[in-house]
Amino acid sequence: MRIVALPPDASGHIRAGLQIEPKPGWITYWREPGESGIPPQVAALPGGNVSLKAIAYPVPKHITAGPANDFGYDGPVTLPLSFAVAEHGKAAQIDAQAFIGVCKNICIPFQATFSLPVTGKGGSHAEEITILDAAAARLPEQPGADFSVAAFALTPDLGRLQVQLKLPGGAHDADIIVTGPAGYVFTRQDKARPVEGGLSTEIVLPQLPRNYAPRGKQWRILVKSGARAMETVLAFR
Repeated sequence: MRIVALPPDASGHIRAGLQIEPKPGWITYWREPGESGIPPQVAALPGGNVSLKAIAYPVPKHITAGPANDFGYDGPVTLPLSFAVAEHGKAAQIDAQAFIGVCKNICIPFQATFSLPVTGKGGSHAEEITILDAAAARLPEQPGADFSVAAFALTPDLGRLQVQLKLPGGAHDADIIVTGPAGYVFTRQDKARPVEGGLSTEIVLPQLPRNYAPRGKQWRILVKSGARAMETVLAFR
């Protein structure tokens, strides 16, 4: 893996990405890896004059291997990163550490430390721009007029999440990944039925933490319909 980055913009924002290239047959993981695996972790180290502001994740695959259900990538992937210059006027350098898991028949943790000066010198940055634009294109879109969560609610026993979706092109089916409390991923649908403009379905929620209180919590939902994917927050009140 490696880090690619563009020079800081006028506000001190640095657009970057962590490129991961598993060998054929190996996978690496999404932010919620599922039943096994290690989620990617990136941290800025002291002394580099930058701080890490955000890490984004392209749309993952639902990968099944025997009884295990995992979520990740079975080919090269770039995770978009956002850094910010800590002190303007000083040279920007990314000193960062990345920790990921790569798996085939077993999971192996893999860690690397990077030291990357980030300046406007050195001519064209066309290659970096191409890499980062391609990574951004693989991110799920934000909710829009034709693709969104119209309504959602937990059943009183917290056993199911009822969801009504507006889907592009009037589709009536979708792949859904719901991430709840840390470490919990739900995908199994039940009672799915077409509704005007989309889909009404229930996501089965097995084994939530005991005495879990959803009020004030935020989950996330990723919906894949055709060639498009949308991700948004589910805020419980």
